[in-house]
Amino acid sequence: MPAPSRRSPADSSPLVRLRPRALAGAGVLVASAIALSGCFGPGPVVEGTDDGDFADDGCTSVVVATSSEKVNMLDALADAFKESSQHDQLAECATVHPINVSSGDATRFLTAGGDWPDDDTRRWPTMWSPASTVWTDRVAAAASTSLVGEPQSFTHTPVVFGVPETMAKALGYPASPIGIADFEALCQDPDGWASVGKPLWGSFKISKTNPNTSTTGLSAILMQSYEASGKSADLTSADVAAAAEFSRVFEECVIHYGDTTGKVLTRLYDETQNGAGGSGYVSAVALEETSLLNYNQGNPDSHTVQPGEKLTPPKEKLVAVYPSGGSMWSDNPITVLGADWVTPEQAEAGAAFAAFLQTDAAQKILPEYGFRPLDASVPLGDLFTAAYGVDPAGPAVTLPKPAVDVVSSAIDQWTQIRKPSSVLEVIDISGSMDEAIGDGRSKLDGAIEGAQATLGHFRSSDEVGVWAFTTGVESAAGKNLVVLRDVEPLASDRESVDSSLDDLRFAQREGTPLYDAIAAAYDEMLSRAQPGRINAIVLLSDGQDTDSEISIDSLLAKIGASTEEGGDDAPVRIFPIAYGEGADTTALQRIAEATGGQWFDASDAAKIDLVFASVINNF
Repeated sequence: MPAPSRRSPADSSPLVRLRPRALAGAGVLVASAIALSGCFGPGPVVEGTDDGDFADDGCTSVVVATSSEKVNMLDALADAFKESSQHDQLAECATVHPINVSSGDATRFLTAGGDWPDDDTRRWPTMWSPASTVWTDRVAAAASTSLVGEPQSFTHTPVVFGVPETMAKALGYPASPIGIADFEALCQDPDGWASVGKPLWGSFKISKTNPNTSTTGLSAILMQSYEASGKSADLTSADVAAAAEFSRVFEECVIHYGDTTGKVLTRLYDETQNGAGGSGYVSAVALEETSLLNYNQGNPDSHTVQPGEKLTPPKEKLVAVYPSGGSMWSDNPITVLGADWVTPEQAEAGAAFAAFLQTDAAQKILPEYGFRPLDASVPLGDLFTAAYGVDPAGPAVTLPKPAVDVVSSAIDQWTQIRKPSSVLEVIDISGSMDEAIGDGRSKLDGAIEGAQATLGHFRSSDEVGVWAFTTGVESAAGKNLVVLRDVEPLASDRESVDSSLDDLRFAQREGTPLYDAIAAAYDEMLSRAQPGRINAIVLLSDGQDTDSEISIDSLLAKIGASTEEGGDDAPVRIFPIAYGEGADTTALQRIAEATGGQWFDASDAAKIDLVFASVINNF
């Protein structure tokens, strides 16, 4: 079991602003950066440590921006570094501080040509350790090679599909090999699980993350192209293009695109612990092997383990399916950034830490945290066993990282063939939405601008509707509801939607019939839900229910019906945003869980546009 970390929870650091300043030698043209780095959302989420960890200890501070699953491990490696010969050779002592920043977000920050988006300069990174060199390659192409320095892998973990053990056995696990084509066939078969003798399990459901921000999401779409092409090397853009129909069918099984694997695994863990087995929610999750090991230990979101924290393993573990056609690996590089905020002392200390990570002493620490050492002769230990759902001999086939242009082709294709969405945005316009949020805007201003900023994410064929609710109004949707836009294809109607959202500023604002609004929106979306779409409600509320006729218990019974065992082929999931400190987070979380959705915390109301971007990554 990983040793406890000295760090505070990963979600303790606030969202922060981006301030412009040139990066030395970056030579960034924003237009080309966007073209090469993907269509990322408009705002950062930097999660890190509290100020106490950055108190001056007399040593050079080396901050490492890294993906969440490596924070615990890098903490232990930072402690071991202090005792190493590499540290002893420095002119002055150095302290390494890992902070949690997703690989996709860090890529976007570095290609944007500004300062690191954190008001506290103590958290600006000296080093970067994304999950894959795919991301460092993209920054090098969009900005400059000097900005990402000389990335060097120090550990690796394969991308697998985590499947509840009972379900995996129904597919022949562990005796029979299982490939992505087998998953695709289950997606294509209208009988779903019934085609393998399990009709009670309903349709086959896959969870994947958004490839614009997630390494596993990106690896999964590349593995699909490899599978369709029949290749195990030398994937080309032409191969990606030829795989479009195969990947489109595969995407039809996706329940929704998460912004992180951890949120999906947390939902699955909660259902499993409550006796549902999770089969109504998801059948297979694309994830890294290390995340699966964390899940099976009782840490589904791979959070920073706290001193004294007890982890409870799930009642049913996930087993790693290493696709028979091969797996890509997250090669986890680390590099000293060539950014102008990195001092010579920090660069020297960072280089020493990178060198230490290649030593035997460091490599022997990796398996304790679910990562594989580069040296295959290093014992993997007790975690890498069937008891924790993994095969130390897997995967049988390794798929190499394609060229940058092939990766870009795959992301561009995914944008076109991803599962279409039908989304109804439901916005609270009660009186409390007039409150200021500290940046010159009211809560309502922030909600409007957040919703407007996300419209560019949707394709013309995606369906988007907007409702608002308060007391004293009425529309075709019912009492206390205003229909700004019916749920229909967005087409070229973005300007009209912008204008309709602006009209909310002049609407009357009174009570909060929260539960009634959700019930009406759910009825609307359920009546039009289609199996081939992600059917969802994005709900924003800043307060408690004060004026509904339906109770919370009656609402939960109503909206939870489609997520019972076996599920429904066209479920409607609700994604609530708890907006500001007065929002009823408990009720909103229960509402999300009842439908298999996720809730989002926007208690810092000034960051609502950033939270909106995170929500929209699911569609």
